[in-house]
Amino acid sequence: MKLYLIWQNDNDGYDTYDSAVVVAESEEDAKTIHPYNKEPVTEIDGGYSSWTWTTINNVNVKYIGEAAENQKRGVICASFNAG
Repeated sequence: MKLYLIWQNDNDGYDTYDSAVVVAESEEDAKTIHPYNKEPVTEIDGGYSSWTWTTINNVNVKYIGEAAENQKRGVICASFNAG
């Protein structure tokens, strides 16, 4: 498993996530992880997967390192802009 920084610049209002550090198998897998870690990210009518994040096509991903062997897929830390 690998560590990735994911972020989006599409949905920047109050009560939204702008980024997260996640554990995933690949960059494509990282794009599907929602920073809240409970909602799957999907393409819904070309709009937001939820009002708090964005769609898979608008998620940016940067590889940042290797995860510990026992680390499970999901969110390590997320940035939420409370309103």
